[in-house]
Order: sequence, then structure tokens, then C-alpha cells
Amino acid sequence: MVGASGGIGGGLLGALLRRYPAATIDAGYHSRPGRLDDPRVRWRRIDVRDEASIAAWAVDFERVDWLLNCAGFLHGEAGRPEKSIGELQGDFLLENIRVNTLPTLLLAKHFATAFKASPAPLLATVSARIGSIEDNRLGGWYSYRISKAALNMALKTLSIEWRHRHPRGCVAALHPGTNDTALSKPFQSRVAPENLFDPVDTAASFVSLLAGLEPSASGNFWAWNGERIPW
Repeated sequence: MVGASGGIGGGLLGALLRRYPAATIDAGYHSRPGRLDDPRVRWRRIDVRDEASIAAWAVDFERVDWLLNCAGFLHGEAGRPEKSIGELQGDFLLENIRVNTLPTLLLAKHFATAFKASPAPLLATVSARIGSIEDNRLGGWYSYRISKAALNMALKTLSIEWRHRHPRGCVAALHPGTNDTALSKPFQSRVAPENLFDPVDTAASFVSLLAGLEPSASGNFWAWNGERIPW
């Protein structure tokens, strides 16, 4: 798992351990490991923007059954989501793509051999409904929208390749909704209380969803509640 020390990632880590108590989980983090101290979890620092870091991690695995990418970028020192096109900055857009789009492609590339050893590999990445072109009714947030739309295209394209390379495999994009995490903290005042979710609950819903996906469901965009979202 990548991004395992974040809000959604940490929730997924706990949910996976509860559902699959015999599993061993390799958990990647960016700056510091998560709080979970469990012998079944092996923490490792991963820079998802650096292909060499991902490649060096991938060689440690002979087989991978599930690979989950929870890493994401919305705001930080590089900037904040744009309200209008006049606020667009090239470097901020590129940073969104470096974190939100590129890592999934690099993971798919370098874990290809480990996926092939699994009888039913699963690759899932946390995306966002805001990346749906059809669902875009509000505008704004150019860089984040663009990076998530590109991620969705990457996952859809990968799912087509997997029909031949991994016919028992599944590729999924995941929408968690707005969760009470550091990622959404600056924007929570605009969210109704009933629409601000607990990442632990969201993660449990995701694990149940992923556990039930068949190869025929590969290449779709799923909300935490099982709803299919249009691309």
C-alpha cells in the first residue's frame, strides 16, 4: 500500500488487518510512518514522485495480490486549488500530476512481474469524483481536477491491457467522498456535517467493495458506497 500513513490510507490499513488477519502488508509512507505498530505491517519510506524509489521497492516482491495507492495532493507549499483560470500556475499543476497521476502508472509498470505471480491481482487508486468530466458542474480547482481526470484515464487504459495480461485481475478507481483528514481540513467549513465522513468507516466500506470485485468489474470508477461514477 502506498500512502498508508494518511487518513484514508491509515483507515485502509486497519480495515485490511481486521478482514485479513493472516495477511502481511507492506506500507509505504512519504515523511513518517503511521501510528499503527503491528508485526504484520512493514513500513517503508517511498517517494511516489521518484521512479527509482518505486522501482527499488518493487524488486523486493515476488508476488503482490493487492496494491492500493492512497497518496494524494490537494494543497501545500506549492499552492492551493484555483478558483479561476487566472490563478493557474504551471508548477502547481505539475505537482498535482506528479503526486495524483504519475505514481499509479509507475506502480503498474514496476510491479508487473509481481502481479503476474498472483492468481487474482488487484490495483486500486484513490481518485475523486471531482475528476469525473461528466460530473463536473461547478468548475474551478483546475489542477486537481485535471490530475484526477488523467489518473482515471490511466486506470481505465490499464484495465484494458490487464484483460490480456491479467485476465483474473481487476483495476479500480475509488472515490472516498470528503473525509475528516488533513487533506480536506481547509475546506471542511463548506461541507455539511452529514457529508463529512470518518475515514475509518470509509476504509471499511472500500475493503468490502474491493473484496467483492470480479474481473468483469475491472476498469470502473467506484464511490465508497458501491455507486458507479461516470468517467
